[in-house]
Amino acid sequence: MPTADVCPRCGDSCVQHRELAGLDIAHVDCDAFYASVEKRDDPTLEDRALIVGHAGGRGVVTTACYLARQSGARSAMPMFKALELCPDAVVMPPDMAKYKQVSNEIRALFLKATDNFEPVSMDEAYLDLRPEHVADNEVAPAVLMARLARDVRAEVGVTVSVGLSYNKFLAKLASDLDKPDGFSVIGRGEAQAFLGPLSISKINGVGAATARRLQAAGIETIGDLRARPEEELMALVGRFGRRLSGYARGEDARDVSTARGSKSISAETTFRVDTGKRAELNVVAARLCERVATQLQRQGVSGGTVVLKLKTHDFKTLTRSRQLPHPTQKADTLHEQVAALIDAVADGRLFRLIGVGVSDIRGSEEADPPDLFS
Repeated sequence: MPTADVCPRCGDSCVQHRELAGLDIAHVDCDAFYASVEKRDDPTLEDRALIVGHAGGRGVVTTACYLARQSGARSAMPMFKALELCPDAVVMPPDMAKYKQVSNEIRALFLKATDNFEPVSMDEAYLDLRPEHVADNEVAPAVLMARLARDVRAEVGVTVSVGLSYNKFLAKLASDLDKPDGFSVIGRGEAQAFLGPLSISKINGVGAATARRLQAAGIETIGDLRARPEEELMALVGRFGRRLSGYARGEDARDVSTARGSKSISAETTFRVDTGKRAELNVVAARLCERVATQLQRQGVSGGTVVLKLKTHDFKTLTRSRQLPHPTQKADTLHEQVAALIDAVADGRLFRLIGVGVSDIRGSEEADPPDLFS
Protein backbone atom coordinates (compact mmCIF):
# COMPACT_ATOMS: atom_id res chain seq x y z
CA MET A 1 0.00 0.00 0.00
CA PRO A 2 1.17 3.57 -0.58
CA THR A 3 2.83 5.78 1.98
CA ALA A 4 2.16 9.51 2.31
CA ASP A 5 4.71 12.21 3.10
CA VAL A 6 4.48 16.01 3.14
CA CYS A 7 5.63 17.48 -0.15
CA PRO A 8 8.33 20.18 0.27
CA ARG A 9 6.91 22.05 -2.75
CA CYS A 10 3.22 22.35 -1.93
CA GLY A 11 3.07 21.41 1.75
CA ASP A 12 0.34 18.84 1.03
CA SER A 13 0.45 15.08 1.58
CA CYS A 14 1.85 13.23 -1.41
CA VAL A 15 1.31 9.58 -2.25
CA GLN A 16 4.32 7.38 -2.93
CA HIS A 17 4.07 3.95 -4.57
CA ARG A 18 6.52 1.94 -6.61
CA GLU A 19 3.90 1.28 -9.33
CA LEU A 20 2.53 4.82 -9.47
CA ALA A 21 3.66 5.49 -13.05
CA GLY A 22 1.89 2.38 -14.37
CA LEU A 23 -1.56 2.74 -12.82
CA ASP A 24 -4.05 4.47 -15.10
CA ILE A 25 -7.63 3.75 -13.99
CA ALA A 26 -9.11 6.10 -11.40
CA HIS A 27 -12.35 6.25 -9.46
CA VAL A 28 -13.41 9.69 -8.19
CA ASP A 29 -16.08 9.91 -5.49
CA CYS A 30 -17.40 13.20 -4.13
CA ASP A 31 -17.43 13.27 -0.33
CA ALA A 32 -20.97 13.38 1.13
CA PHE A 33 -21.87 15.22 -2.05
CA TYR A 34 -25.30 16.74 -1.36
CA ALA A 35 -24.34 17.73 2.18
CA SER A 36 -21.01 19.16 1.00
CA VAL A 37 -22.77 21.36 -1.56
CA GLU A 38 -25.18 22.66 1.08
CA LYS A 39 -22.34 23.43 3.49
CA ARG A 40 -20.46 25.19 0.72
CA ASP A 41 -23.48 27.43 0.11
CA ASP A 42 -24.18 28.08 3.80
CA PRO A 43 -20.99 28.43 5.86
CA THR A 44 -23.01 28.48 9.11
CA LEU A 45 -23.53 24.74 8.58
CA GLU A 46 -19.80 23.97 8.41
CA ASP A 47 -19.45 22.72 12.00
CA ARG A 48 -22.94 21.26 12.32
CA ALA A 49 -24.24 17.77 11.63
CA LEU A 50 -26.26 17.97 8.41
CA ILE A 51 -28.66 15.43 6.95
CA VAL A 52 -30.10 15.89 3.47
CA GLY A 53 -33.45 14.17 2.99
CA HIS A 54 -37.14 14.60 3.54
CA ALA A 55 -38.19 15.10 7.15
CA GLY A 56 -41.16 13.28 8.58
CA GLY A 57 -41.98 9.84 9.83
CA ARG A 58 -41.60 8.17 6.43
CA GLY A 59 -38.64 10.16 5.14
CA VAL A 60 -35.32 8.60 4.26
CA VAL A 61 -31.78 9.99 4.54
CA THR A 62 -30.35 10.90 1.15
CA THR A 63 -26.93 12.02 2.41
CA ALA A 64 -25.43 12.49 5.86
CA CYS A 65 -22.36 14.66 6.35
CA TYR A 66 -19.37 13.17 8.12
CA LEU A 67 -20.24 14.82 11.44
CA ALA A 68 -23.66 13.16 11.31
CA ARG A 69 -22.07 9.85 10.34
CA GLN A 70 -20.02 9.90 13.53
CA SER A 71 -23.32 9.51 15.38
CA GLY A 72 -24.38 6.61 13.16
CA ALA A 73 -26.60 8.38 10.59
CA ARG A 74 -26.26 6.84 7.14
CA SER A 75 -27.67 7.19 3.62
CA ALA A 76 -30.89 5.21 3.00
CA MET A 77 -31.61 5.09 6.75
CA PRO A 78 -35.14 6.02 7.84
CA MET A 79 -35.11 9.67 8.88
CA PHE A 80 -36.65 8.97 12.29
CA LYS A 81 -33.84 6.52 13.05
CA ALA A 82 -31.14 8.97 11.90
CA LEU A 83 -32.57 11.69 14.15
CA GLU A 84 -32.69 9.31 17.10
CA LEU A 85 -28.96 8.77 16.61
CA CYS A 86 -28.17 12.40 15.80
CA PRO A 87 -30.92 14.56 17.35
CA ASP A 88 -29.04 17.85 16.86
CA ALA A 89 -28.70 17.41 13.10
CA VAL A 90 -29.96 20.05 10.69
CA VAL A 91 -32.28 18.45 8.12
CA MET A 92 -32.55 19.94 4.62
CA PRO A 93 -34.59 18.73 1.63
CA PRO A 94 -32.52 17.82 -1.43
CA ASP A 95 -32.14 20.35 -4.24
CA MET A 96 -31.55 18.06 -7.20
CA ALA A 97 -31.31 20.83 -9.79
CA LYS A 98 -28.48 22.47 -7.84
CA TYR A 99 -26.63 19.17 -7.37
CA LYS A 100 -26.93 18.42 -11.07
CA GLN A 101 -25.36 21.79 -11.91
CA VAL A 102 -22.46 21.16 -9.52
CA SER A 103 -22.03 17.68 -11.00
CA ASN A 104 -21.76 19.20 -14.48
CA GLU A 105 -19.06 21.60 -13.23
CA ILE A 106 -17.05 18.66 -11.87
CA ARG A 107 -17.46 16.70 -15.09
CA ALA A 108 -16.09 19.66 -17.02
CA LEU A 109 -12.94 19.34 -14.91
CA PHE A 110 -12.80 15.60 -15.65
CA LEU A 111 -12.48 16.50 -19.33
CA LYS A 112 -9.33 18.46 -18.56
CA ALA A 113 -7.76 15.23 -17.32
CA THR A 114 -9.09 12.74 -19.88
CA ASP A 115 -11.45 12.47 -22.83
CA ASN A 116 -12.77 9.13 -21.54
CA PHE A 117 -14.66 9.06 -18.27
CA GLU A 118 -17.67 7.01 -17.19
CA PRO A 119 -20.20 8.66 -14.88
CA VAL A 120 -21.71 6.22 -12.40
CA SER A 121 -23.96 8.78 -10.74
CA MET A 122 -23.97 12.54 -10.14
CA ASP A 123 -21.17 12.22 -7.60
CA GLU A 124 -18.84 9.51 -8.88
CA ALA A 125 -17.08 8.43 -12.07
CA TYR A 126 -14.32 6.25 -13.47
CA LEU A 127 -11.53 7.96 -15.44
CA ASP A 128 -9.34 6.32 -18.09
CA LEU A 129 -5.88 7.89 -17.86
CA ARG A 130 -4.09 5.83 -20.49
CA PRO A 131 -1.84 7.91 -22.82
CA GLU A 132 -4.28 7.85 -25.74
CA HIS A 133 -6.92 9.59 -23.60
CA VAL A 134 -4.92 12.36 -21.92
CA ALA A 135 -3.78 15.59 -23.51
CA ASP A 136 -0.32 15.66 -21.91
CA ASN A 137 1.44 12.30 -22.01
CA GLU A 138 4.34 13.74 -20.02
CA VAL A 139 2.19 14.02 -16.87
CA ALA A 140 1.77 10.87 -14.79
CA PRO A 141 -1.80 9.71 -14.05
CA ALA A 142 -1.26 10.21 -10.32
CA VAL A 143 -0.28 13.83 -10.90
CA LEU A 144 -3.31 14.39 -13.13
CA MET A 145 -5.57 13.11 -10.37
CA ALA A 146 -3.87 15.17 -7.67
CA ARG A 147 -4.40 18.27 -9.83
CA LEU A 148 -8.01 17.30 -10.47
CA ALA A 149 -8.76 16.93 -6.76
CA ARG A 150 -7.11 20.30 -6.12
CA ASP A 151 -9.10 21.99 -8.91
CA VAL A 152 -12.43 20.56 -7.75
CA ARG A 153 -11.77 21.85 -4.25
CA ALA A 154 -10.66 25.30 -5.47
CA GLU A 155 -13.14 25.88 -8.31
CA VAL A 156 -16.24 23.97 -7.20
CA GLY A 157 -15.86 24.14 -3.43
CA VAL A 158 -16.32 20.46 -2.54
CA THR A 159 -13.83 17.66 -1.96
CA VAL A 160 -13.39 14.33 -3.73
CA SER A 161 -11.67 11.09 -2.79
CA VAL A 162 -9.56 9.41 -5.47
CA GLY A 163 -8.71 5.75 -5.96
CA LEU A 164 -6.01 4.83 -8.48
CA SER A 165 -5.29 1.32 -9.69
CA TYR A 166 -5.04 -0.84 -12.81
CA ASN A 167 -8.75 -1.69 -13.11
CA LYS A 168 -12.18 -0.37 -12.13
CA PHE A 169 -12.85 -2.82 -9.30
CA LEU A 170 -9.68 -1.92 -7.41
CA ALA A 171 -9.91 1.80 -8.20
CA LYS A 172 -13.37 1.95 -6.60
CA LEU A 173 -12.14 0.04 -3.55
CA ALA A 174 -9.20 2.42 -3.25
CA SER A 175 -11.36 5.56 -3.36
CA ASP A 176 -13.13 4.43 -0.19
CA LEU A 177 -9.97 3.80 1.85
CA ASP A 178 -9.20 7.33 3.02
CA LYS A 179 -12.38 9.41 2.90
CA PRO A 180 -12.95 12.29 2.94
CA ASP A 181 -10.51 14.17 0.70
CA GLY A 182 -8.31 11.10 0.27
CA PHE A 183 -6.03 9.66 -2.41
CA SER A 184 -5.31 5.93 -2.24
CA VAL A 185 -3.51 3.51 -4.54
CA ILE A 186 -3.72 -0.25 -5.00
CA GLY A 187 -1.02 -1.75 -7.20
CA ARG A 188 -0.61 -5.16 -8.76
CA GLY A 189 2.07 -6.18 -6.29
CA GLU A 190 -0.12 -5.96 -3.19
CA ALA A 191 -3.61 -6.49 -4.66
CA GLN A 192 -4.17 -10.10 -3.61
CA ALA A 193 -2.68 -9.65 -0.14
CA PHE A 194 -4.81 -6.53 0.34
CA LEU A 195 -8.00 -8.20 -0.88
CA GLY A 196 -7.67 -11.47 1.05
CA PRO A 197 -8.96 -10.43 4.49
CA LEU A 198 -11.65 -8.03 3.24
CA SER A 199 -15.30 -8.95 3.76
CA ILE A 200 -17.20 -9.99 0.64
CA SER A 201 -19.56 -7.07 1.38
CA LYS A 202 -16.76 -4.73 0.22
CA ILE A 203 -17.37 -5.89 -3.35
CA ASN A 204 -19.63 -3.55 -5.28
CA GLY A 205 -22.66 -5.60 -6.34
CA VAL A 206 -22.65 -7.99 -3.39
CA GLY A 207 -25.86 -7.04 -1.63
CA ALA A 208 -27.41 -8.56 1.45
CA ALA A 209 -29.05 -11.47 -0.38
CA THR A 210 -25.89 -12.44 -2.29
CA ALA A 211 -23.80 -12.11 0.87
CA ARG A 212 -26.14 -14.44 2.78
CA ARG A 213 -25.93 -17.03 0.00
CA LEU A 214 -22.13 -16.92 -0.03
CA GLN A 215 -21.86 -16.94 3.75
CA ALA A 216 -24.12 -19.98 3.93
CA ALA A 217 -21.48 -21.73 1.81
CA GLY A 218 -18.73 -20.67 4.22
CA ILE A 219 -17.49 -17.71 2.16
CA GLU A 220 -16.91 -14.70 4.41
CA THR A 221 -13.88 -12.95 2.90
CA ILE A 222 -12.51 -12.22 -0.56
CA GLY A 223 -9.76 -14.70 0.26
CA ASP A 224 -12.45 -17.35 0.78
CA LEU A 225 -13.82 -16.47 -2.66
CA ARG A 226 -10.39 -16.92 -4.22
CA ALA A 227 -10.14 -20.42 -2.78
CA ARG A 228 -13.33 -21.62 -4.48
CA PRO A 229 -13.53 -22.75 -8.13
CA GLU A 230 -15.32 -20.40 -10.51
CA GLU A 231 -17.86 -23.14 -11.31
CA GLU A 232 -18.84 -23.38 -7.64
CA LEU A 233 -19.34 -19.61 -7.40
CA MET A 234 -21.49 -19.64 -10.54
CA ALA A 235 -23.60 -22.42 -9.06
CA LEU A 236 -24.14 -20.25 -5.98
CA VAL A 237 -24.85 -16.84 -7.55
CA GLY A 238 -25.22 -17.40 -11.29
CA ARG A 239 -23.21 -15.48 -13.89
CA PHE A 240 -22.07 -12.99 -11.26
CA GLY A 241 -19.93 -15.81 -9.89
CA ARG A 242 -17.57 -15.50 -12.87
CA ARG A 243 -17.00 -11.84 -12.13
CA LEU A 244 -16.55 -12.54 -8.41
CA SER A 245 -13.89 -15.12 -9.23
CA GLY A 246 -11.96 -12.50 -11.18
CA TYR A 247 -12.39 -9.83 -8.50
CA ALA A 248 -10.97 -12.19 -5.87
CA ARG A 249 -7.77 -12.41 -7.93
CA GLY A 250 -7.65 -8.65 -8.51
CA GLU A 251 -8.89 -8.98 -12.09
CA ASP A 252 -11.54 -6.88 -13.83
CA ALA A 253 -11.78 -6.71 -17.62
CA ARG A 254 -14.45 -3.99 -17.78
CA ASP A 255 -13.50 -0.94 -19.82
CA VAL A 256 -14.14 2.65 -18.87
CA SER A 257 -16.92 3.60 -21.27
CA THR A 258 -18.10 7.13 -22.01
CA ALA A 259 -21.19 5.73 -23.74
CA ARG A 260 -22.29 3.84 -20.66
CA GLY A 261 -25.95 4.89 -20.91
CA SER A 262 -28.74 3.97 -18.54
CA LYS A 263 -28.80 0.44 -17.21
CA SER A 264 -32.30 0.89 -15.82
CA ILE A 265 -35.14 3.38 -15.57
CA SER A 266 -37.46 3.38 -12.58
CA ALA A 267 -39.94 5.27 -10.46
CA GLU A 268 -41.10 4.67 -6.91
CA THR A 269 -43.27 6.16 -4.20
CA THR A 270 -43.81 5.75 -0.47
CA PHE A 271 -47.37 5.19 0.80
CA ARG A 272 -48.78 7.56 3.40
CA VAL A 273 -50.22 4.50 5.14
CA ASP A 274 -48.81 0.99 4.75
CA THR A 275 -50.95 -1.24 2.58
CA GLY A 276 -51.10 -4.84 1.47
CA LYS A 277 -54.21 -4.62 -0.71
CA ARG A 278 -53.64 -5.77 -4.29
CA ALA A 279 -56.07 -3.20 -5.66
CA GLU A 280 -54.28 -0.30 -3.99
CA LEU A 281 -50.87 -1.61 -5.02
CA ASN A 282 -52.06 -1.93 -8.62
CA VAL A 283 -53.50 1.59 -8.78
CA VAL A 284 -50.21 3.12 -7.68
CA ALA A 285 -48.21 0.74 -9.88
CA ALA A 286 -50.21 1.87 -12.91
CA ARG A 287 -49.17 5.48 -12.27
CA LEU A 288 -45.55 4.45 -11.87
CA CYS A 289 -45.72 2.53 -15.16
CA GLU A 290 -46.90 5.72 -16.86
CA ARG A 291 -43.91 7.61 -15.44
CA VAL A 292 -41.46 4.92 -16.55
CA ALA A 293 -43.00 4.77 -20.02
CA THR A 294 -42.71 8.55 -20.35
CA GLN A 295 -39.01 8.37 -19.46
CA LEU A 296 -38.44 5.56 -21.96
CA GLN A 297 -40.06 7.57 -24.73
CA ARG A 298 -38.26 10.78 -23.73
CA GLN A 299 -34.86 9.03 -23.80
CA GLY A 300 -35.59 7.14 -27.01
CA VAL A 301 -35.03 3.69 -25.47
CA SER A 302 -37.05 0.64 -24.49
CA GLY A 303 -36.94 -1.88 -21.64
CA GLY A 304 -36.69 -5.64 -21.97
CA THR A 305 -37.23 -6.64 -18.33
CA VAL A 306 -39.82 -5.32 -15.86
CA VAL A 307 -38.80 -4.98 -12.20
CA LEU A 308 -41.12 -4.65 -9.20
CA LYS A 309 -39.73 -3.36 -5.90
CA LEU A 310 -41.66 -3.49 -2.63
CA LYS A 311 -40.44 -2.45 0.81
CA THR A 312 -42.20 -3.98 3.81
CA HIS A 313 -43.27 -2.06 6.90
CA ASP A 314 -40.08 -3.28 8.65
CA PHE A 315 -37.86 -1.99 5.79
CA LYS A 316 -37.14 -5.32 4.10
CA THR A 317 -36.90 -4.96 0.32
CA LEU A 318 -38.45 -7.46 -2.08
CA THR A 319 -37.50 -7.36 -5.76
CA ARG A 320 -39.16 -9.38 -8.50
CA SER A 321 -38.54 -9.23 -12.24
CA ARG A 322 -39.99 -10.66 -15.44
CA GLN A 323 -38.48 -10.66 -18.92
CA LEU A 324 -40.80 -9.30 -21.61
CA PRO A 325 -41.48 -11.11 -24.89
CA HIS A 326 -40.08 -8.00 -26.58
CA PRO A 327 -38.80 -4.60 -25.35
CA THR A 328 -41.46 -1.99 -24.73
CA GLN A 329 -42.14 1.70 -24.22
CA LYS A 330 -45.81 1.18 -23.36
CA ALA A 331 -47.26 1.74 -19.90
CA ASP A 332 -50.03 -0.83 -20.33
CA THR A 333 -47.54 -3.52 -21.32
CA LEU A 334 -45.47 -2.74 -18.25
CA HIS A 335 -48.49 -2.75 -15.98
CA GLU A 336 -49.75 -6.08 -17.27
CA GLN A 337 -46.51 -7.70 -16.12
CA VAL A 338 -46.26 -5.71 -12.89
CA ALA A 339 -49.81 -6.70 -11.93
CA ALA A 340 -48.86 -10.36 -12.29
CA LEU A 341 -45.82 -9.82 -10.09
CA ILE A 342 -47.96 -8.05 -7.48
CA ASP A 343 -50.43 -10.96 -7.47
CA ALA A 344 -47.57 -13.35 -6.78
CA VAL A 345 -46.01 -11.40 -3.91
CA ALA A 346 -48.96 -9.70 -2.15
CA ASP A 347 -49.70 -12.25 0.56
CA GLY A 348 -51.08 -10.08 3.34
CA ARG A 349 -47.85 -8.34 4.29
CA LEU A 350 -47.97 -4.58 4.63
CA PHE A 351 -45.80 -2.48 2.29
CA ARG A 352 -44.55 1.06 2.79
CA LEU A 353 -43.01 1.60 -0.66
CA ILE A 354 -43.55 0.40 -4.21
CA GLY A 355 -41.30 0.89 -7.21
CA VAL A 356 -41.54 -0.07 -10.88
CA GLY A 357 -38.62 -0.15 -13.27
CA VAL A 358 -37.19 -1.62 -16.42
CA SER A 359 -33.74 -3.00 -17.13
CA ASP A 360 -32.15 -4.60 -20.19
CA ILE A 361 -32.29 -1.21 -21.92
CA ARG A 362 -32.52 -1.38 -25.73
CA GLY A 363 -33.01 1.05 -28.60
CA SER A 364 -36.45 2.41 -29.40
CA GLU A 365 -36.40 0.62 -32.76
CA GLU A 366 -36.77 -2.70 -30.91
CA ALA A 367 -39.85 -1.58 -28.99
CA ASP A 368 -43.34 -3.01 -29.39
CA PRO A 369 -43.23 -4.73 -32.78
CA PRO A 370 -46.66 -4.83 -34.47
CA ASP A 371 -48.67 -8.04 -34.26
CA LEU A 372 -51.17 -9.44 -36.75
CA PHE A 373 -53.96 -7.25 -35.37
CA SER A 374 -52.06 -3.93 -35.23
